Amino acid sequence: MNLESPTVTVNKTAEDVFEFLTKVENFEQLMPDSKQKFEKINDSRFLFQLKGMPELVLDQKESTSPSQVVLGAASDKLPFTLTADIVDTGDGKSTAKLTFDGQFNAMMSMMIKNPIQNFINTLIKNIGEL
Repeated sequence: MNLESPTVTVNKTAEDVFEFLTKVENFEQLMPDSKQKFEKINDSRFLFQLKGMPELVLDQKESTSPSQVVLGAASDKLPFTLTADIVDTGDGKSTAKLTFDGQFNAMMSMMIKNPIQNFINTLIKNIGEL
């Protein structure tokens, strides 16, 4: 299952957005209002829980400065990645877009598609407001 957020313009340079997204504790600021729990585990891993959803642990899998940050599920039970692509547009601004890629069976995909699309849309909206 592959889902994409809209692309947003951020009033920060690509380097600033990249630096923000590589600090896992900053993701707490991006979470939707339905966040029930957020905990930094270490410099590359955090746990979060949204209302009505199980706890998820995300790891920073890789990063390419200043254009991409890839987070992935720490558990093999729900294998997915969340990739932030950042493009510098000049004038101290950049654009950002999120892509969710997960390996789920058809039934699971049907159940989680809308909540995950809403989640990444909220994340990208909040990134755009940085």
